[in-house]
Amino acid sequence: MEHSNHTRVTEFIMQGLFDHPHHQGLFFGLFLCLYIAVVMGNSLIIVAIVIHPPLHTPMYFFIANLALVDILCTSSVVPKILENLMQEKKTISFGGCIIQLFVLTSSLGTELLLLTVMSYDRYVAICHPLHYVKLMNKELCIHLAVSVWAVGTISSFVSILLVLRLDFCRLNLIQHFFCEFPTILALSCSSTYVNEIMIFMADIFLAMGNFLLTIVSYCFIIITILKIQSSKGKQKAFSTCSSHLLVVTLYYSTIIYTYIQPTSSNSLDKNKMVAIMYTLVTPTLNPVIYSLRNKEVKVAMKRILPFMHVKCFRKSL
Repeated sequence: MEHSNHTRVTEFIMQGLFDHPHHQGLFFGLFLCLYIAVVMGNSLIIVAIVIHPPLHTPMYFFIANLALVDILCTSSVVPKILENLMQEKKTISFGGCIIQLFVLTSSLGTELLLLTVMSYDRYVAICHPLHYVKLMNKELCIHLAVSVWAVGTISSFVSILLVLRLDFCRLNLIQHFFCEFPTILALSCSSTYVNEIMIFMADIFLAMGNFLLTIVSYCFIIITILKIQSSKGKQKAFSTCSSHLLVVTLYYSTIIYTYIQPTSSNSLDKNKMVAIMYTLVTPTLNPVIYSLRNKEVKVAMKRILPFMHVKCFRKSL
């Protein structure tokens, strides 16, 4: 009887990103530029790896996967942000929220697994260089990539199914600028105990598990580098993993900051800033990090950009 008095929620109202209505146009332009940078930068990385044979190695195969994940992660959030910045009432349909949840969480989970696989790749390259080609063969790399995408997708799919069994009524204000599990579960008028257990298990196995595996890999890498006699050898060995280490540091620092800080009214605004980091800023920086310090990527980029310029010129004619 009590359940029948509830009106089922068909859309959610988002709190928004900034409380500055007079600056919406400025924020729209900024986020649009960053989104274009994410899509273009990561797309160029993928094309460069595909067309340039010297980049057909396990490391760059996983970097191409990471670039695709970054595009999916940002595309799940930013287009809706841009739409809401131009509207007074910031809403998202129930179905749109579910789709956003699925794409975002599956891409974040996949990225966690990818970073772990990439740290293992760097471990084999530095600690077992003579066996690298044999250990990181093409078949294994494909199996690892498929497994990473499958685990990230299945984990998110199970969590989404558990959300769909919940009832949402009356309360429909999301205190964030996109849909995420904690904010959605807080609006449910039915028990979320099973959902919270699932999220806890995902945090343990996906977040903590991958973080510990990455730490272990880099412990072995550091020990191996310290054993190298020449300073040039140490520098060369460290340069092969420095880009990945920087990406890992950026990604995990934002995730850890989000979960270790106490919940308060002030932390809501901080959470939004951190969310911008891992959904927009980090995907923008990743292609820059992997391209600036790599000569082969720069060569591939020089091959792509003139080709694109000529193609655009012919179309204009």
